[in-house]
Amino acid sequence: MTIIEAIIFGLIQGLSEFLPISSSGHLVLFSKILSTQGDFIFFSVLLHLATLLAVLIYFHKDVMELIKHPFSKKAQMIYLATIPTIVLVLIFKNFVEDAFSGALLPFCFILTAVLLVISQILSTKSTKKLTKGGAIAMGIAQGIATFPGISRSGSTICTGLILGYERNETASFSFLMSIPIIIASMAYELLKGFKLGFGQIFVAPTIVAFVVAFISGLFSIKFMMWAVNKLKLYWFGVYLLIIGIISFFVV
Repeated sequence: MTIIEAIIFGLIQGLSEFLPISSSGHLVLFSKILSTQGDFIFFSVLLHLATLLAVLIYFHKDVMELIKHPFSKKAQMIYLATIPTIVLVLIFKNFVEDAFSGALLPFCFILTAVLLVISQILSTKSTKKLTKGGAIAMGIAQGIATFPGISRSGSTICTGLILGYERNETASFSFLMSIPIIIASMAYELLKGFKLGFGQIFVAPTIVAFVVAFISGLFSIKFMMWAVNKLKLYWFGVYLLIIGIISFFVV
Protein backbone atom coordinates (compact mmCIF):
# COMPACT_ATOMS: atom_id res chain seq x y z
CA MET A 1 0.00 0.00 0.00
CA THR A 2 1.32 3.43 -0.94
CA ILE A 3 1.01 6.62 1.11
CA ILE A 4 -1.39 8.01 -1.51
CA GLU A 5 -3.63 4.96 -1.17
CA ALA A 6 -3.46 5.30 2.63
CA ILE A 7 -4.58 8.94 2.40
CA ILE A 8 -7.46 7.97 0.11
CA PHE A 9 -8.65 5.16 2.39
CA GLY A 10 -8.25 7.37 5.47
CA LEU A 11 -10.36 10.09 3.86
CA ILE A 12 -12.97 7.57 2.76
CA GLN A 13 -13.26 6.08 6.26
CA GLY A 14 -13.27 9.42 8.08
CA LEU A 15 -15.69 11.25 5.82
CA SER A 16 -18.07 8.51 4.77
CA GLU A 17 -18.35 6.91 8.24
CA PHE A 18 -20.40 9.91 9.39
CA LEU A 19 -21.74 11.41 6.18
CA PRO A 20 -24.78 9.50 4.84
CA ILE A 21 -22.88 7.88 1.96
CA SER A 22 -21.64 4.51 3.41
CA SER A 23 -18.01 4.06 4.43
CA SER A 24 -18.01 0.31 3.80
CA GLY A 25 -19.52 0.83 0.35
CA HIS A 26 -16.89 3.40 -0.61
CA LEU A 27 -14.06 1.25 0.75
CA VAL A 28 -15.26 -1.69 -1.37
CA LEU A 29 -15.70 0.54 -4.44
CA PHE A 30 -12.28 2.22 -4.20
CA SER A 31 -10.49 -1.04 -3.42
CA LYS A 32 -11.89 -2.25 -6.76
CA ILE A 33 -10.91 0.97 -8.57
CA LEU A 34 -7.37 0.98 -7.10
CA SER A 35 -7.07 -2.82 -7.44
CA THR A 36 -5.83 -2.98 -3.85
CA GLN A 37 -4.67 -6.48 -2.97
CA GLY A 38 -4.00 -8.12 0.38
CA ASP A 39 -5.53 -8.82 3.76
CA PHE A 40 -5.72 -5.55 5.68
CA ILE A 41 -7.22 -6.64 9.00
CA PHE A 42 -4.86 -4.58 11.15
CA PHE A 43 -5.33 -1.61 8.83
CA SER A 44 -9.12 -1.91 9.14
CA VAL A 45 -8.94 -2.06 12.96
CA LEU A 46 -6.86 1.14 13.09
CA LEU A 47 -9.27 2.97 10.76
CA HIS A 48 -12.19 1.97 13.01
CA LEU A 49 -10.21 3.18 16.04
CA ALA A 50 -9.62 6.54 14.36
CA THR A 51 -13.33 7.13 13.73
CA LEU A 52 -14.18 5.90 17.23
CA LEU A 53 -11.81 8.49 18.72
CA ALA A 54 -13.42 11.17 16.54
CA VAL A 55 -16.87 10.38 17.99
CA LEU A 56 -15.57 10.18 21.55
CA ILE A 57 -13.81 13.53 21.31
CA TYR A 58 -16.60 15.40 19.51
CA PHE A 59 -19.27 14.11 21.93
CA HIS A 60 -17.00 13.93 25.00
CA LYS A 61 -19.54 15.67 27.25
CA ASP A 62 -22.32 13.25 26.26
CA VAL A 63 -19.96 10.28 26.62
CA MET A 64 -18.90 11.38 30.12
CA GLU A 65 -22.56 11.73 31.12
CA LEU A 66 -23.26 8.22 29.84
CA ILE A 67 -20.31 6.86 31.81
CA LYS A 68 -21.41 8.67 34.97
CA HIS A 69 -25.06 7.68 34.52
CA PRO A 70 -25.10 4.26 32.77
CA PHE A 71 -28.82 3.78 33.51
CA SER A 72 -30.02 7.20 32.37
CA LYS A 73 -32.75 7.45 29.75
CA LYS A 74 -30.26 8.21 26.97
CA ALA A 75 -28.07 5.28 28.00
CA GLN A 76 -31.08 2.97 28.00
CA MET A 77 -32.02 4.15 24.51
CA ILE A 78 -28.50 3.39 23.25
CA TYR A 79 -28.77 -0.12 24.73
CA LEU A 80 -32.17 -0.54 23.08
CA ALA A 81 -30.79 0.64 19.74
CA THR A 82 -27.80 -1.71 19.96
CA ILE A 83 -29.81 -4.88 20.62
CA PRO A 84 -31.69 -5.07 17.28
CA THR A 85 -28.51 -4.07 15.46
CA ILE A 86 -26.60 -7.01 16.92
CA VAL A 87 -29.49 -9.42 16.26
CA LEU A 88 -29.71 -8.35 12.60
CA VAL A 89 -25.94 -8.52 12.15
CA LEU A 90 -25.94 -12.09 13.45
CA ILE A 91 -28.90 -13.06 11.23
CA PHE A 92 -27.42 -11.56 8.05
CA LYS A 93 -23.75 -12.24 8.85
CA ASN A 94 -23.11 -14.60 5.94
CA PHE A 95 -25.08 -12.46 3.48
CA VAL A 96 -23.18 -9.33 4.55
CA GLU A 97 -19.78 -11.04 4.16
CA ASP A 98 -20.78 -12.17 0.66
CA ALA A 99 -21.98 -8.63 -0.12
CA PHE A 100 -18.42 -7.32 0.37
CA SER A 101 -17.60 -8.87 -2.99
CA GLY A 102 -19.43 -5.85 -4.39
CA ALA A 103 -22.26 -7.64 -6.19
CA LEU A 104 -24.99 -5.73 -4.34
CA LEU A 105 -23.08 -2.46 -4.05
CA PRO A 106 -24.85 -0.47 -6.82
CA PHE A 107 -28.29 -1.43 -5.51
CA CYS A 108 -27.38 -0.55 -1.91
CA PHE A 109 -26.03 2.86 -2.94
CA ILE A 110 -29.23 3.57 -4.85
CA LEU A 111 -31.37 2.32 -1.93
CA THR A 112 -29.63 4.80 0.39
CA ALA A 113 -30.18 7.56 -2.18
CA VAL A 114 -33.90 6.80 -2.28
CA LEU A 115 -34.09 6.77 1.52
CA LEU A 116 -32.43 10.19 1.73
CA VAL A 117 -34.89 11.66 -0.76
CA ILE A 118 -37.88 10.14 1.03
CA SER A 119 -36.70 11.43 4.41
CA GLN A 120 -36.28 14.92 2.96
CA ILE A 121 -39.84 14.84 1.64
CA LEU A 122 -41.43 13.42 4.80
CA SER A 123 -39.38 15.13 7.51
CA THR A 124 -40.61 18.27 9.22
CA LYS A 125 -39.18 20.90 11.59
CA SER A 126 -40.39 18.80 14.50
CA THR A 127 -39.55 19.38 18.16
CA LYS A 128 -40.66 15.86 19.06
CA LYS A 129 -38.25 14.18 21.49
CA LEU A 130 -36.70 10.83 20.68
CA THR A 131 -38.45 7.92 22.39
CA LYS A 132 -37.35 4.39 23.26
CA GLY A 133 -39.47 3.12 20.38
CA GLY A 134 -37.66 5.51 18.06
CA ALA A 135 -34.31 4.27 19.38
CA ILE A 136 -35.30 0.68 18.57
CA ALA A 137 -36.37 1.72 15.05
CA MET A 138 -33.02 3.49 14.52
CA GLY A 139 -31.27 0.37 15.83
CA ILE A 140 -33.07 -1.76 13.25
CA ALA A 141 -31.99 0.67 10.54
CA GLN A 142 -28.42 0.45 11.82
CA GLY A 143 -28.53 -3.34 11.61
CA ILE A 144 -29.69 -3.26 7.99
CA ALA A 145 -26.91 -0.78 7.22
CA THR A 146 -24.23 -3.42 7.78
CA PHE A 147 -24.55 -4.15 4.06
CA PRO A 148 -21.88 -2.18 2.15
CA GLY A 149 -23.50 0.70 0.29
CA ILE A 150 -26.26 1.24 2.85
CA SER A 151 -25.17 4.17 4.99
CA ARG A 152 -25.29 3.66 8.77
CA SER A 153 -25.58 7.36 9.57
CA GLY A 154 -27.90 7.94 6.63
CA SER A 155 -30.31 5.12 7.49
CA THR A 156 -30.45 5.95 11.21
CA ILE A 157 -30.83 9.71 10.77
CA CYS A 158 -33.42 9.26 8.02
CA THR A 159 -35.39 6.86 10.22
CA GLY A 160 -35.45 9.42 13.04
CA LEU A 161 -36.48 12.24 10.72
CA ILE A 162 -39.23 10.20 9.05
CA LEU A 163 -40.60 9.38 12.51
CA GLY A 164 -40.70 13.10 13.25
CA TYR A 165 -37.96 13.49 15.86
CA GLU A 166 -36.04 16.71 16.41
CA ARG A 167 -33.15 16.99 13.96
CA ASN A 168 -30.22 17.77 16.26
CA GLU A 169 -31.19 15.09 18.76
CA THR A 170 -31.67 12.57 15.97
CA ALA A 171 -28.24 13.30 14.48
CA SER A 172 -26.38 13.31 17.81
CA PHE A 173 -28.08 10.07 18.89
CA SER A 174 -27.15 8.48 15.56
CA PHE A 175 -23.49 9.21 16.24
CA LEU A 176 -23.63 8.15 19.90
CA MET A 177 -25.34 4.86 19.05
CA SER A 178 -22.50 4.14 16.61
CA ILE A 179 -19.99 3.84 19.48
CA PRO A 180 -20.93 0.28 20.60
CA ILE A 181 -21.10 -0.85 16.97
CA ILE A 182 -17.70 0.60 16.05
CA ILE A 183 -16.24 -1.10 19.14
CA ALA A 184 -17.92 -4.37 18.14
CA SER A 185 -16.52 -4.04 14.60
CA MET A 186 -13.04 -3.52 16.00
CA ALA A 187 -13.43 -6.54 18.29
CA TYR A 188 -14.61 -8.68 15.36
CA GLU A 189 -11.65 -7.62 13.20
CA LEU A 190 -9.22 -8.30 16.07
CA LEU A 191 -10.72 -11.74 16.66
CA LYS A 192 -10.44 -12.51 12.96
CA GLY A 193 -6.85 -11.28 13.05
CA PHE A 194 -5.94 -13.58 15.92
CA LYS A 195 -7.51 -16.53 14.10
CA LEU A 196 -6.25 -15.89 10.59
CA GLY A 197 -3.27 -13.62 11.16
CA PHE A 198 -3.19 -9.88 10.68
CA GLY A 199 -1.76 -10.06 7.20
CA GLN A 200 0.81 -7.60 5.96
CA ILE A 201 1.21 -4.55 8.21
CA PHE A 202 2.07 -1.31 6.42
CA VAL A 203 3.48 0.84 9.22
CA ALA A 204 3.88 4.27 7.60
CA PRO A 205 0.72 4.08 5.44
CA THR A 206 -1.31 2.85 8.43
CA ILE A 207 -0.16 5.76 10.60
CA VAL A 208 -0.97 8.23 7.81
CA ALA A 209 -4.39 6.66 7.22
CA PHE A 210 -5.16 6.75 10.96
CA VAL A 211 -4.38 10.48 11.25
CA VAL A 212 -6.31 11.31 8.07
CA ALA A 213 -9.34 9.25 9.16
CA PHE A 214 -9.35 10.86 12.60
CA ILE A 215 -9.14 14.46 11.35
CA SER A 216 -11.60 13.95 8.49
CA GLY A 217 -13.91 12.09 10.89
CA LEU A 218 -14.06 15.07 13.24
CA PHE A 219 -14.76 17.34 10.28
CA SER A 220 -17.50 15.11 8.87
CA ILE A 221 -19.31 14.86 12.24
CA LYS A 222 -19.31 18.66 12.58
CA PHE A 223 -20.41 19.08 8.97
CA MET A 224 -23.20 16.51 9.31
CA MET A 225 -24.55 18.15 12.47
CA TRP A 226 -24.76 21.37 10.44
CA ALA A 227 -26.12 19.67 7.32
CA VAL A 228 -29.04 18.02 9.13
CA ASN A 229 -30.47 21.49 9.81
CA LYS A 230 -29.16 23.57 6.93
CA LEU A 231 -28.70 21.30 3.92
CA LYS A 232 -31.17 19.33 1.85
CA LEU A 233 -30.30 15.68 2.41
CA TYR A 234 -31.33 14.75 -1.11
CA TRP A 235 -28.04 16.26 -2.36
CA PHE A 236 -26.31 13.31 -0.72
CA GLY A 237 -28.88 11.16 -2.51
CA VAL A 238 -27.95 12.67 -5.87
CA TYR A 239 -24.29 11.90 -5.17
CA LEU A 240 -25.10 8.31 -4.20
CA LEU A 241 -27.21 7.83 -7.33
CA ILE A 242 -24.21 8.86 -9.43
CA ILE A 243 -21.85 6.60 -7.43
CA GLY A 244 -24.37 3.78 -7.69
CA ILE A 245 -24.44 4.06 -11.49
CA ILE A 246 -20.63 4.20 -11.64
CA SER A 247 -20.33 1.14 -9.42
CA PHE A 248 -22.34 -0.92 -11.94
CA PHE A 249 -19.32 -0.62 -14.25
CA VAL A 250 -16.67 -1.12 -11.55
CA VAL A 251 -17.79 -4.09 -9.49
